[in-house]
Amino acid sequence: MRKNIILQCLLLLECYLASTMEAADAAVPVTVLSPPEGNTTFLDGTTWCVALNGVSQIDLQNALDWACGLGMTNCKAIQEGGSCFEPDTLVSHASYAFNSYYQQNGNSDIACNFGGTATVTKHNPSYNKCVYAAPGSLGSSAPSLCKQKPSFIWWKTVGVLLLLYLTS
Repeated sequence: MRKNIILQCLLLLECYLASTMEAADAAVPVTVLSPPEGNTTFLDGTTWCVALNGVSQIDLQNALDWACGLGMTNCKAIQEGGSCFEPDTLVSHASYAFNSYYQQNGNSDIACNFGGTATVTKHNPSYNKCVYAAPGSLGSSAPSLCKQKPSFIWWKTVGVLLLLYLTS
């Protein structure tokens, strides 16, 4: 009997949390930073995104920080000891990060803007052991298809653990 009451409570809690999350999702606007529309791949080949020479170092650093932070670009290759760390210049590091972001986001013109500090090129910027990503070589940075929020999963986990504890 006690087990049935606990199961019913957990089911009600799950239903309540699911309904409140759906309502919250509908009411909260979603900001999209870089939509992957406007494919700029040239008809005769592959494109890459690189940093522009001569732009403000502050703007370039801010764009690099965004790409490796909120932009969720994998920047391990441009960290010390990485295959693209040398030359240790801001333009070189920014070019690698910008291109990685650009490739992950479908080669769209907006994904190669970075506040006006980047441009699209048909010239492969790879050198020595530093290989720049090309279309199709990186996974998508699109959000997961999982609709459940981490807090919802946490509550389900707590409920299951509580159930296991009370039935033992």
